[in-house]
Amino acid sequence: MPVFRISGDSLTPIKPSSFKREKDIQSITEKNLGVIFGLKFVCSEFQVGNFRLDTTGFDEETNSFAIIEYKKDQNFSITDQGFAYLSLMLNHKSDFVLRYNESIGSSSIKTDFDWSQSKIMFLSPSFTPYQVEDLNFRDLPIELWEVHLYSNDTIRYEKRKAQGARASLNLISKKSKIIEKVSTEIRFFTEDTLLKEAEKEVREAYMLIKNIVYQINPDVEEKVMKSMVCFYTGGKGLIWVSPTKKGIRIWLRKAKYIDKSGQVIPGGWGNYPQLSLQTSKIDPVFIRKLIEQANNLNK
Repeated sequence: MPVFRISGDSLTPIKPSSFKREKDIQSITEKNLGVIFGLKFVCSEFQVGNFRLDTTGFDEETNSFAIIEYKKDQNFSITDQGFAYLSLMLNHKSDFVLRYNESIGSSSIKTDFDWSQSKIMFLSPSFTPYQVEDLNFRDLPIELWEVHLYSNDTIRYEKRKAQGARASLNLISKKSKIIEKVSTEIRFFTEDTLLKEAEKEVREAYMLIKNIVYQINPDVEEKVMKSMVCFYTGGKGLIWVSPTKKGIRIWLRKAKYIDKSGQVIPGGWGNYPQLSLQTSKIDPVFIRKLIEQANNLNK
């Protein structure tokens, strides 16, 4: 889709530009890792065994590592390379912990981290249809992000998404010892996972909240975690939604919110304002007001 500059009533196309080197994508991304992805920067060019990892980041919400690789060429398999790097991490946990401690200034140990939610992210100006097709495994701990540069010094990060991914990695894991090993330790969570035990009213309430989020901000990204879904924008969480069997809890971007009785909504997990909802009595107008308030904090 072309991008335009508005000049009065006229639109002027903004020409796409290009990165000369993979290092150019890496440099601008590492300096803005928190703004783009909400990740904490750990290190660059991390030498582990016979591999050198481009960027190592850390997700404080999931308490897990994210390995980021930058590509300008398209001649690589995202599953082969992705699982090789994830296997490398699982086999060298102590190295990752040591580097994290050196970078952050902590004294953490291996059991302090959630290795099951670790992931690999590939960043490139474009991906082939075959690489995107590889995303069609619903439990794949790999993300593809296209990075587009424009002539007016604008940059856009766009996540490529699977088209109705339904197949499971179990179909191919027996054929690869690396994939089988990684799949036993790293889990990929989906909406279906979280809603599997939820009652019908809970599922309907969750979809109602999700639709409201996208109506207010169509540019949000989703991050599914073990027990909740985070809708985030600008590298920061907008709202976290946790469906259980019989109810839903939400947490909002930090600010002062007033509930329907006129009381300040108290803080809960992470000190984010927390609200427990009765699915049979959800007020869409009230929920929209809260999400709009949270979204306006980003402006």
